[in-house]
Amino acid sequence: MSITTIEAVVENGQIRVPSGVRLPEKAKVYVLIPDVNVPSVSYIGSPRLAHPEQATDFRKEVVEESSDAGL
Repeated sequence: MSITTIEAVVENGQIRVPSGVRLPEKAKVYVLIPDVNVPSVSYIGSPRLAHPEQATDFRKEVVEESSDAGL
């Protein structure tokens, strides 16, 4: 695998390469961003049931215990 390095800029959310650079359609590219802190985005997904009718099998009951727990 050969690697070619070019410098590009971001304008309106799009990466713009110099006018003389021609990339083949669907070319795989890697973007390195020097000296820029990109905040990470956390995603906490919600589990999905393959069979939603089984949702009642996962019903929880919250039981509150006293502070000494019977000691």
